[in-house]
Amino acid sequence: MERFLIGHFGIFDEDKQERDFREGFYGVEACMIDKEEDIDRLIKASHEENFNVCVHFPLRSGKWKFRDPQFMSNDMNNKKDSYEYVEEEITYICEKFDPHYILFHYPKPVILDPQVDWSNWRFADESEYVYDSEYTYDEFVCQTQELFKYLSTKAKELDFIPVLEFDALNKYVVENNILTELLDRYPSIRLCLDIARLHLQDIMDNNFDPYPIIEKYAKYAEVIHLSNGRLCDNRNNNHYPALPELKTSDGWADVRKYFRLINEYNKDYKVLFEHRSDKISDEQLENCYRWVEQLTNQY
Repeated sequence: MERFLIGHFGIFDEDKQERDFREGFYGVEACMIDKEEDIDRLIKASHEENFNVCVHFPLRSGKWKFRDPQFMSNDMNNKKDSYEYVEEEITYICEKFDPHYILFHYPKPVILDPQVDWSNWRFADESEYVYDSEYTYDEFVCQTQELFKYLSTKAKELDFIPVLEFDALNKYVVENNILTELLDRYPSIRLCLDIARLHLQDIMDNNFDPYPIIEKYAKYAEVIHLSNGRLCDNRNNNHYPALPELKTSDGWADVRKYFRLINEYNKDYKVLFEHRSDKISDEQLENCYRWVEQLTNQY
């Protein structure tokens, strides 16, 4: 369990920390915290209880007009504002404490296949996506190269690991090798694979197969985001805990298969339980932890 993290979204919830965190866990991933005093309480707890704090960007909510920085926007004003926003926020973070990693959604805006029905994918607003018919491969390469160069420089300067979490995956990431080439060229930059996202895209997109994605990118993973989900109730039942009794025949992800494949390529990743633990009992939560511990150690 030394590779496990729990998440705090919006607030530092001390009741959740008491219930969900276990001695020996690696740490906490914090995201969109509303109040400065909650950030201070989280940092204080990390010192007292000796755990690491990681950031699911943004750490602070309400500091910008969009949910995520749109590094790769072809609107030059949005792009410029995004980089300035990130510069300010990561400077704040690294002056406040020493994050193990800072995670960003990638790419943003998300590049979508217009032939797929994305109505069940959760976007904050229309600014978060663009269709691939409006965004060329050359643009994608140029913008990604610029992002990698920037994050690599900031990682060295401020001593953190930049992590890119795949949002919906586009054909440029799936069919080409530019991303693996850049990950090899800039080894300080790592990835996050989200099992629930991969599963949902697998159901929604007939041309998408998540398992070759795991084979291609798992070795670059710093962290796995773990929850389960189904297309039929993704809007109101997302981030459901990954429990061993959930059946693929009922529409749930095959979590065993994902971990079995990830383990073939990577034995050092961390696991963030990105789930709504309030939806299950204490016994179910403990069973979840024990089961995932077994899955992560099966090579």
